[in-house]
Amino acid sequence: MNTQNSRKGQIIIQEVNETEVPYGTLAVWFLGQESVIIKGDGLTVYIDPYVSENPHRTYPAPIGPEDITNADICLITHDHLDHLDTGSIPSIVKNNADVRFMAPAVCAAPLHELGVQEDQLLTANPENWIELGPKLKVLPVTASHEQLDRDSEGLPHYVGYILQLNGVTLYHAGDTVLFPELIETVSRQTIDLAMLPINGRDYFRNQRDIAGNMDYREAVEFAAVAGFETVIPLHYDIFAGNAENPGYFVDYLYRHFPEQKFHVMARAERFIYVSPKAFLNSK
Repeated sequence: MNTQNSRKGQIIIQEVNETEVPYGTLAVWFLGQESVIIKGDGLTVYIDPYVSENPHRTYPAPIGPEDITNADICLITHDHLDHLDTGSIPSIVKNNADVRFMAPAVCAAPLHELGVQEDQLLTANPENWIELGPKLKVLPVTASHEQLDRDSEGLPHYVGYILQLNGVTLYHAGDTVLFPELIETVSRQTIDLAMLPINGRDYFRNQRDIAGNMDYREAVEFAAVAGFETVIPLHYDIFAGNAENPGYFVDYLYRHFPEQKFHVMARAERFIYVSPKAFLNSK
């Protein structure tokens, strides 16, 4: 990473560290693809931190692996390299002594090879809420990256995560298409903020071994059916051959569900989400 980009990364991390997050809110930073930083109640959570250099990226990562010095929790949705980033994990382990990881069981071996210790890693076991200390509860959700792949123990290769943190419930879908069990599982929860892939899938990408996700129409319909308070699109911007125009998501949403709240994030933007229910409960 060049000096200018390194300085930008340091500024972003400083912003994360200095951002105060009152109860009923979460701060979110978008790093591209499905990589985000979530902050609430003094915890900083990284989901799929993909920030290493790659000549095929359409733009450089806003931060570099060496910039991540504030990670309390790192959630990995699956083992593809733009989610389980082999160029970033060793630095995260080295520079964050107390960081804890959660990932599907199939990710355990590669994570251990990258330096994650046994006592740092929790298995993402779907349908069971997992308490990561007194402040954060996580519910892994089975996902289907076009396939419902499972290991020999029946645990899924792909997951999303529902987080309860600081009075807000957030759903990060990871990479997935829609299927009945996913819609039912997520709809049972009251989701404040949902983050969904919109890049879709097609025959020609499959021929290039690119597994797909829900498209922008499906993401909008999912938000409406599941009753998400606010929805953010993800996974549309880093690789030119697997991209989508987020404007299509906005247009479809506005034409069909104009009362659905949404936010499209700029690169490295800080977005402060305020939960209406938490605000009302404070009155």
